[in-house]
Amino acid sequence: MRVGVLVSGRGSNLGALIADAAQPGAPYRLVVVVSNRGSAPALDRARAAGIPAIVVERKGFDSRAAQQGEMVCVLRQHSVELVVMAGFDQILEPEVIAAFAGRILNVHPSLLPAFAGTLHAQRAALEHGVKVTGCTVHLVTDEVDGGPIVLQAAVPVFDGDTEASLSARILAQEHRLLPQAVRLLAGGRAEVKGRRVAVRA
Repeated sequence: MRVGVLVSGRGSNLGALIADAAQPGAPYRLVVVVSNRGSAPALDRARAAGIPAIVVERKGFDSRAAQQGEMVCVLRQHSVELVVMAGFDQILEPEVIAAFAGRILNVHPSLLPAFAGTLHAQRAALEHGVKVTGCTVHLVTDEVDGGPIVLQAAVPVFDGDTEASLSARILAQEHRLLPQAVRLLAGGRAEVKGRRVAVRA
């Protein structure tokens, strides 16, 4: 399966995908990386791995819808079948979601539906005083952070945790879960049934 990755930052989840896709027998291939930030270190990760890295910044367009419309064009030019949001910091426009309906994955640093709709879920978890948080890989729908859940991993919250220490432990689980979820979809082993995702062995 041909996979396109949307990024905005350092690209650690992209790095996990690059390493996984390079494994023998991987059912997917990373064919393009698209960023809304020209300064994103993730672009260098992509280029170092020989993956086309394209910048589509907001400032070059009249609206976010126009910007993301161009991103859709780039993804289509590379015949992308599955889109993965790996640290992408924009909410996708409905037109983008419709263009790849049921074929967009996102990773969120909480156990959804807890702490949805924020870029600071780890901070929110600490402020709320939860004992367990984690990360979620889900399909993207028009409801922000509300699409069917593919995989989740729990991460304990320790009394001495800071936002940085908690984020680091959650990120380690993201690196594990996101490639697994991509493999499930690429291998045809995930079936959406309403709000639930059934995984076949």
